[in-house]
Amino acid sequence: MKYADHAYRSADDRLTLYARVYGGEGQPLLLMHGLTRNSGDFEALADHLAGQYQLIVPDQRGRGRSDYDPQPDHYNPAVYAADMFKLLDDLSIPKAGLIGTSMGGLIAMLMAAATPDRASGLILNDIGPDVEQSGLDRIQSYVGAGEPFEDWDAAAAHCKRINGDAFVGVDDSFWMQFARHTSTALPDGRIQPAYDPAISAGFSGDSANVAPADLWPVWDLLAAIPVLSIRGAMSDILSARTVAEMQRRHPQDFTAVEIPDRGHAPMLDEPEALDAIHAFLASLES
Repeated sequence: MKYADHAYRSADDRLTLYARVYGGEGQPLLLMHGLTRNSGDFEALADHLAGQYQLIVPDQRGRGRSDYDPQPDHYNPAVYAADMFKLLDDLSIPKAGLIGTSMGGLIAMLMAAATPDRASGLILNDIGPDVEQSGLDRIQSYVGAGEPFEDWDAAAAHCKRINGDAFVGVDDSFWMQFARHTSTALPDGRIQPAYDPAISAGFSGDSANVAPADLWPVWDLLAAIPVLSIRGAMSDILSARTVAEMQRRHPQDFTAVEIPDRGHAPMLDEPEALDAIHAFLASLES
């Protein structure tokens, strides 16, 4: 699906950031990726939504084609949220649906709590106000570590090694595509992850730079905003218990769907995810 490249200045005016913008007639949707990912994560979903909706798909600072930040403590959800408001303002978009995978969902919750009138609805992919420590420990075990890979085959093998338990029934072509979405080629032909290794600093310093300790007060501010929660049935980040509590605290306009054979996090092109997303977005326009 074709998109336009959009460059803009960060909220603190220190960095040049990047976003893909897909044209569409319907409401704008802001799609935000996870900790180590980038705008390429949403290519499959964009194939299903572009044209029907305007899609804005950024690379957060330190990822993909956005500048790396020389101050690692700026790699935190509050700063990302400020950048996202700057992006929407740059595109003259007063209100958008917010779709966030993992860290992107944390950003979405902070944005909607800060300015609820700018969020038409939230789709939270495998994330909630309570993040399981086991999942954080798993991510910490690999993020920011290691040397570049010799070639794309080695990069794909690495992606399968660290994420294989989360995706049942996929073949090697899936892992090659996964690698090409999350990695970049160096001038010497070697392959490295397409993010600043310094994003891992939050694990050894202030953990709020990765996942704020208690987002339930933020969640309680979202009571008037429609929410779709998508959970991988095998997730080690979002528990079924947390989804149940989200539902209890948000009895109106809350929908939850669980994706079989997926852990953290569904790619959002699974049939169950697509059905739920299409129905939820249609409900926002009715």
